[in-house]
Amino acid sequence: MSETPPESPDFDAMTRDIAEVPAVEVIVTVAVNLMSAAAVKLGLSEEGEKYKDLDEARKLISALAGLLDASATEVSSFHAAPLRDGLKSLQLAFREASLVPDEPGQGPGEKYTGPIYG
Repeated sequence: MSETPPESPDFDAMTRDIAEVPAVEVIVTVAVNLMSAAAVKLGLSEEGEKYKDLDEARKLISALAGLLDASATEVSSFHAAPLRDGLKSLQLAFREASLVPDEPGQGPGEKYTGPIYG
């Protein structure tokens, strides 16, 4: 019984594909992935508590806030506004999910966004 070796990825094709993607699209895609992962870690997915992990959610929300802060001048408000709204929603959800909420300005990503009240 012979096993066929897995095909190696075509790195040249992958490089060509990524070269055609605008930077704004890459930034938005990464931001949406961070948002989705944070929502799952906050217990906001269909499985709810099964994947809830506030420590992991804090890291993801902080990374998202840092990305949005760093790219604010690079992406248009058309792209940035909904991402900022999503970030704020995640920050508020984190505050609500925490047994002992952080002081305003100390929550995940708040060093980039300023204090979130809710």
